[in-house]
Amino acid sequence: MRAPTILLSLAAVLAAVALLAAGIGPYRLPPLVVLDALMRAALGQAIPADIATVLFNIRLPRVLAAGLVGAALAAAGAAYQSLFRNPLVSPDILGVSTGAGLGAVTGILLGLPVAMIQFLGFGGGLAVVAIVIALSRALRGGNDILVLVLAGIVVGALAGAAISLVKVLADPYDQLPAITFWLLGSLAGVKAADLAATLPVVLIGLAPLMLLRWKIGVLSLGDDEARALGVEVGRVRAIVIAGATLATASVVAISGVIGWVGLMVPHMARLLIGPRFDRQLPAATLLGASFMIAVDTLARSAAVIEIPLGVLTAVIGGPVFVWLLAHRRKQVLP
Repeated sequence: MRAPTILLSLAAVLAAVALLAAGIGPYRLPPLVVLDALMRAALGQAIPADIATVLFNIRLPRVLAAGLVGAALAAAGAAYQSLFRNPLVSPDILGVSTGAGLGAVTGILLGLPVAMIQFLGFGGGLAVVAIVIALSRALRGGNDILVLVLAGIVVGALAGAAISLVKVLADPYDQLPAITFWLLGSLAGVKAADLAATLPVVLIGLAPLMLLRWKIGVLSLGDDEARALGVEVGRVRAIVIAGATLATASVVAISGVIGWVGLMVPHMARLLIGPRFDRQLPAATLLGASFMIAVDTLARSAAVIEIPLGVLTAVIGGPVFVWLLAHRRKQVLP
C-alpha cells in the first residue's frame, strides 16, 4: 500500500475508535447516536440533556485527552528513536517522565490543588531535561549523544530516588494512595479545561517535529552524512529534543506516567509504513492516538474499578513488543 493510503486508513481507524469509545460506558450510546449528537452540536441544534451531559462533559473530553496523550508520546518516541539512532529509546530517555513524576508527587505531598500539581509535573519534566542537557554540555560540549543519554539515565535515577523519598514521607492513608495512583497513570480526572490548557502546548511541541521530519530522517544516517547533506545537526537536534520534551512533559502532567506507548508504537508504525521518518512520524502519531483511546476505554470499562493505564500498557505492550522484535528479526536475519 502507498503511504497516503496507509495514513488515510489510520486516520479513519482513529475516527472510528474515538466514535466507539465515546459511546462505551455505564450509560451506553450507540455510534449513530454519538454521531447525531456531534452533528447537532456542530449545527447548533438542540441535544437531549442526558446525552449532552454524558457525551460532552464526561466522555468526549476523556477520549480527546487519551488521543492527545497517545499521539504526543508516540510522536516523541519516534523522534527520539530516529535522533539517537536506537530503536529501544523511549520518550523518558532524558528523564522527562521521571521529572514530571517528581514534580507532581511533590505537589501531592504539599497538598496543592490539582492545577498546581499538573503545573509542577510539567515544570519538573522540563527542569530535569534542562539539567541533563547542561550536564552533557559541561562534560563534553553537548555533541556526544552517548553522554546525553547517560546523563539522562543518571538524572532520571536521581529523580526516581527523590520520588521514593517523597513516598516515604507521604501520609500512608491519604497522600500515598494518590501518589501511587498518579504514578501508574490515569485519565479519570481529566476535564475539558485540562484539555484546553494542554492542547496548545502539545501542538507547539509537535509542530517543529512535523515541519522538520525530513531533516530528522537525515539525522538517522549519522552526523557526518547529515552535515554533508546540508543539515545543521546541532540546531535540528536541539529543536527535536525541545519539541519532544515539551510534548511529553505536557501530557504526562495530566495523565501520569504511562510507559510503552513511545517505545512500542513507533515500531508498529515503522512496520506499517516503512523506515522513512517523514512518513513514520504522522503514522506513529495517528496510531498512538488510536492505541491510547482503545487502552483508556478498556481501562474504564473492563472491570468494576478503573485499571491504571500504566498497568494496561505494560500488559499489552510487552507481548506486542516481543512479537515486533521477533518479526523484525526474521526480516533482517537469514
